[in-house]
Amino acid sequence: MLTITLQLLRATLRDRAGVSSLEYGVLAVGIVAAVATAVTLLGADFTALFTDIGTAITAAVTKVTGAGT
Repeated sequence: MLTITLQLLRATLRDRAGVSSLEYGVLAVGIVAAVATAVTLLGADFTALFTDIGTAITAAVTKVTGAGT
């Protein structure tokens, strides 16, 4: 019984088929973590930027069309 168990353990350790999949999985998790961190850190800055752009566009359109006067 012990011999069969050791043979199965050795065969499992020699099998490298799943290593590439595992490496790709770890890489994907790293990329997702980096994107999530960037979105968290820069999210407020982008919100403020787009709000400023929207305000500027609204002001320009209002000035050109004379709306509100």
